[in-house]
Amino acid sequence: MRLAPQPSAQPLRLIVLLLFTTGVITSPVLSTGCPDRCVCDDQLVVQCAGQHLTTFPVNLPLATRQLIISNNRIVELPPLALNYLSDLVYLDCSNNSLTEISESTFGNLRKLAYLDLSFNTLTRIEDRTFGPLASLVMLRMTDNPGLSEIHPDAFEENAALQVLDVSRNNLTVLNITSLIALPALRSVGLSGNPWRCECENEDLCLSHLDHSPPCQTVCGSPSDMQGRRLGEVGIQLRTLCHQTLGSWDYLFFVVIGFVIFAAGTVSAWVMGVIMVLYERYIKKKDEQLDDEEETSDKGRTSRFFQVFPDLQVASMFSSNCEQKGEFSVLV
Repeated sequence: MRLAPQPSAQPLRLIVLLLFTTGVITSPVLSTGCPDRCVCDDQLVVQCAGQHLTTFPVNLPLATRQLIISNNRIVELPPLALNYLSDLVYLDCSNNSLTEISESTFGNLRKLAYLDLSFNTLTRIEDRTFGPLASLVMLRMTDNPGLSEIHPDAFEENAALQVLDVSRNNLTVLNITSLIALPALRSVGLSGNPWRCECENEDLCLSHLDHSPPCQTVCGSPSDMQGRRLGEVGIQLRTLCHQTLGSWDYLFFVVIGFVIFAAGTVSAWVMGVIMVLYERYIKKKDEQLDDEEETSDKGRTSRFFQVFPDLQVASMFSSNCEQKGEFSVLV
């Protein structure tokens, strides 16, 4: 006996039925039966594994909670068909021929907790690809030989994610910082990738999230670190990427200090010479002004006695008397 669809699926079912009735849309996903070559049970599990399918199965029950389509040759997950399954909590797409997934692929699967994309032909994971999967707890994405890039923010919104496995891909770099920020994350599988053990991957090498066997999580480059375990080179990378000052650095600082000291000394000497020359110039100028004033005073006195000659005689007589100690009053 098949269980009735959950209440959360009823409004969506009615809307889609109405659209079909009016001929607005047509979709093979709407069905209360079971897809061809698949097995459906009363636990809302649809089992389509190993049926040589090349396309996503049609006529899926809307209330499906577990969908297993592994071991087929499916090349695409159609967003329209997949997003009708709003109650889906378990999706196994492993061992297919999927080449691309995007944010729209899982746009309405907010209850999905388990997703397996292993053994496919994925090459790149875009930004926010898994953003809509607010309930995602476990993500397996192993054994994609061409998967060489995962966007740094691909898992930024997956706060419920606890287990992430990206083993045996072609990854060389992974932004471990964004993963560490996930509050529930407790395990990351990293083994079997050709990791580049350089400064950009320092945090990855020092992280303790990797629960893979240590001998399988090794460096792929550069050549001098190839084959060495990530945990082993982590401390070495920290030393290399945050080097202390060497002898040449100290020599550079000594030379710079000497140049600054010499420049300061020369500047001070030049300023001192300029100040001395300036003071001499001012002193000479003052002496010239005093001589000019004295010459001017003598000229005025000479012209005065030329006008009043009697006063000049009296002045001379008075000076002679003062020299002899005689004092007289001229009337």
